[in-house]
Amino acid sequence: MTVQLSEVAEGDRLPELSIPVTRADLVRYAGASGDFNPLHWNERFAVDVGLPDVIAHGMLTMALAGRLVTEWTGDPGAILHYGARFTRPVVVPDDGAGARVEVSGKVAAKNADGTVKVSITARSGGQGVLGGASATVRLPG
Repeated sequence: MTVQLSEVAEGDRLPELSIPVTRADLVRYAGASGDFNPLHWNERFAVDVGLPDVIAHGMLTMALAGRLVTEWTGDPGAILHYGARFTRPVVVPDDGAGARVEVSGKVAAKNADGTVKVSITARSGGQGVLGGASATVRLPG
């Protein structure tokens, strides 16, 4: 799907995503990123430090939310800037189903320089997990 700048208006909603996150995903991400913090794989450790269970890596959560924009644009290279604050962890139970990250977004602005600002909302377990998430993208024509 390639979105054209001329087809986009402020307030347009991006197609929503519902992305599963399992313990196996956390293991794969740990291997790829080199982040083997026990918060992401050891339930006993996570509970001992005050968490309800193992949590997803923050950067994994941010990447999943970013997928909303890359799937919408059809071009990961269209993203000029992407930022977010981590507001709540994604808790990933060891129950076979794991967690889900629900991601939505809308066009917040069409800028004079031909870029588009997209506001992103990411939720898991009915609660927001990222704050102030947005991306600036350059769309063709």
